[in-house]
Amino acid sequence: MRIGVLTGGGDAPGINACLKTIVTQCDEYGFEVFGIKRGWEGLLSLNPDVPDERSLHIVPLTRHLVRKIDRTGGTFLHSSRVNPGNLSRKEVPLFLQCALKRMGRGLINAAHFDATFHVLRVLEHLGLDTLIVIGGDDTISYAWHLQQQGVAVVAIPKTMDNDVFGTDYCIGFGTAVTRSVQYIHQLRTSSGSHERITIVELFGRHTGEACLVSSYLAGVDRTLIPEAPFDPERLADLLIFDKAANTSNYAMVAVSEGARMVGGKFIEYCRHHIDDHVLQRDGIGQLIRDTMTMLTGEEIIWQPLGYLMRSGIPDALDIMVGCNFAQLAVELIRKNVSGVMVALSKGVYDHVPLAVVASGTHQVDIAELYDPEEYRPKMRCVLGKPMFFY
Repeated sequence: MRIGVLTGGGDAPGINACLKTIVTQCDEYGFEVFGIKRGWEGLLSLNPDVPDERSLHIVPLTRHLVRKIDRTGGTFLHSSRVNPGNLSRKEVPLFLQCALKRMGRGLINAAHFDATFHVLRVLEHLGLDTLIVIGGDDTISYAWHLQQQGVAVVAIPKTMDNDVFGTDYCIGFGTAVTRSVQYIHQLRTSSGSHERITIVELFGRHTGEACLVSSYLAGVDRTLIPEAPFDPERLADLLIFDKAANTSNYAMVAVSEGARMVGGKFIEYCRHHIDDHVLQRDGIGQLIRDTMTMLTGEEIIWQPLGYLMRSGIPDALDIMVGCNFAQLAVELIRKNVSGVMVALSKGVYDHVPLAVVASGTHQVDIAELYDPEEYRPKMRCVLGKPMFFY
């Protein structure tokens, strides 16, 4: 059995623990494992007609090679956000562009070029029996596309936002929350010292789960998530109240990067208080800071955490889930099961068809977990709920 493994999308703590377990478990069964560097880009950039370049994109994975990688964050195999089924002209390797030109095909629709035919050729050239794909929605959606082309694929969900549909937990989420809580508490020092309102911007473009759970655990005053548009005037009033009610005279608000104002208010404040290019560059946190400054008359601290949420060593939860997801993936391959994603469902390890991942979106249950009037987590009853609430 020859197994290929790749990591796509953003890096996340826990991936290396997952990779190490894949290799050690496969070694137990006598399977060979080959790491594909830089995600789907590795398969796209490999030219089967130039054997000397293979080592640039493929690395045999052994126990010795992966012995220490679980002690660090990130991904040992590197990553990319390339999707071979949806490429721009600049993402198509030069050798492939030349080959297409010789074939008389060219890049007719450069904005949506599909190089799956080349990826299939490379997989056949490598002689891989199964592909393990570690990634988020975009990475796994292309894995499902390959499965439909006859490639045996097992996927492992990984994303800081925890937004892959079909699983309650993705590798990286625990560390993202742990880091966020730590930095929120550290920022209280400056907020209290200078008696200011502080806006902490967190990852979460399409779902506010990371922001919601971090806010719940860190006890911030207000929380803004994509699933519930907020009114800036209402937020300003609440923050003034929170600041006055705090004996140290400060307030904290956590914001998902995908948070949004109610429609008309967004247009009003975006046009009058911040221009479009700044919003595109700096995002919602910048807009909220400028808006709150105008509405409250207060000095505002704005701190985007960004990559700090995903940098460094994983917490114990991400190591555990990464290892267990890997073990389950290899066990499924051993049983000739493919076309699935390993998952956690209500605290139990499981697997779901890859088709399920593309069938819905993972979002916060507003009715159960959030108060859209007070802009706060609302976890009033946990009896009978799974560990991650979802």
